[in-house]
Amino acid sequence: MHFEIVGEITDIEPIATGSRIRILPLLRRRYGRGRWRKLKGNATVCFPDGTIRQAEVHWFEAHGIGKRKMRVKRFLD
Repeated sequence: MHFEIVGEITDIEPIATGSRIRILPLLRRRYGRGRWRKLKGNATVCFPDGTIRQAEVHWFEAHGIGKRKMRVKRFLD
C-alpha cells in the first residue's frame, strides 16, 4: 500500500527492540547493522487516489539508517 505521511507522527511508542524483532536478520542484511527498533504512532496519511485519513502506522528504525518498511496497520477515523 503506497501512501505519504502528511504532517507529523504523534503518540510514538516502541513495540520491540533488538532480538525481539522477528525480521531482524532481514533488516540487517538489507539495510545494515544498527540498533533496530519497531515503533508505532498515529499519523495523517494521503493515498495515491487523494484520500486523506488518520491511521496507525508501524515502522522499523535504526540510528543513522532512518525509518524503513513503514505500513498502515489500521484506520483511526
